[in-house]
Amino acid sequence: MTDPYEERVPGYGTVRVRPLDPEADADVIHAWVSEERAVFWGMLGLTRDQVSEVYVHLATLDTHHAHLVTRNGEPAALLQTYEPAADRVGECYEVRPGDLGVHLLLAPAGDGGRHPGWTANLLTAIARYTRVALGRRRIVVDPDVDNVKAIARFERQGFWCGPVVVLPEVDLPDVHLPPKRAQLAFLDLEVAFPGDEARRIDA
Repeated sequence: MTDPYEERVPGYGTVRVRPLDPEADADVIHAWVSEERAVFWGMLGLTRDQVSEVYVHLATLDTHHAHLVTRNGEPAALLQTYEPAADRVGECYEVRPGDLGVHLLLAPAGDGGRHPGWTANLLTAIARYTRVALGRRRIVVDPDVDNVKAIARFERQGFWCGPVVVLPEVDLPDVHLPPKRAQLAFLDLEVAFPGDEARRIDA
């Protein structure tokens, strides 16, 4: 797990990425994953304590990490990162050195909706975090093939679509994931951020 990362985005605000606290952040995350829009996240119907337990378990892993992303101090997104070679997605494509898997759930829009550029600025800051703070070369995402909004959002952000694959079922004592038909998409970080070397920015 890395230290908190902070970036000041002109005209947008301060984006901060920090490790998720499974207990302190449980109310926020439970509210997000309980919404119908988060059906692809796979946690509809879970109680607050069950959601907390999911992230307590995740915190024991060396290959998977959960982060809370804030904008100007307000929760803005749930970010999960993982090593593709240690995940079921690694069975579906040729993993390269420097790859990082990402799952992202944005906070619900407020009463007035999001301002133009809100999501793009946030995603850019998160992608730069994976490049600058984590030193990665490429992001891999695997949205459900039916989640057309997420796929379109990633494409607008500069991701290119790879193959449609079927992620195999995971059936372990602590984790059960059904098979998933997913659209793989990739963002080449060295192309997206050619001037950013892998270095840590003080939070």
